[in-house]
Amino acid sequence: MITDVADFFEKGCGRCPRFDTPDCSTRYWAQGLRDLRAICLEAGLTETAKWGHPCYMHADRNIVLIGAFRGDFRLTFMEAGLLSDPHGLLTRQGENTAHPNMIGFTDAGAVSRLKPVILTYLTEAMTHAKAGLRAPKPAASPDLPEEFIAALDADPELAEAFHKLTPGRQKSYAINLNGVKKPETRLARIARFRDHILAGKGALER
Repeated sequence: MITDVADFFEKGCGRCPRFDTPDCSTRYWAQGLRDLRAICLEAGLTETAKWGHPCYMHADRNIVLIGAFRGDFRLTFMEAGLLSDPHGLLTRQGENTAHPNMIGFTDAGAVSRLKPVILTYLTEAMTHAKAGLRAPKPAASPDLPEEFIAALDADPELAEAFHKLTPGRQKSYAINLNGVKKPETRLARIARFRDHILAGKGALER
């Protein structure tokens, strides 16, 4: 996976064999992705790369991720349960997503047309982050660390596989990752766990 944000916009995320080829999804949605990046920077967010995607931060909190896929590209909000969504733009990434958390685009030109609205959503998210607020979690969901939630949001295949796991297997990842103090160590474990989760296994299963 890429670790330099510029690589995402020029080559892709690095997750699949289409990386740095004309068939990469980032090439197809190039203009829309650049427009989203410009809006995030205009909002005053700090740009970094996490989970192979551009991640934009404020007050030491992840605010949004930019992602590109075959059928669409999207802006995913990390604490979407706090957003008021007055324009009804947010949709769920999957049936198991706790809250509508992304603005999806199938038209690259739509980003520039929605710029004022996107900026208001980003501003609201930044306000919540500065206040230290967190979105409520469903009672039945395991207590997952923020880094893992972001990884699931950025990787629909991983999210689908994780939500298909038994509650006990899901809990095994929560326990394993929450026992790690350093964020960089959690990120390394999440990367190692990906194939395990796709195989339907718990954290300690071989």
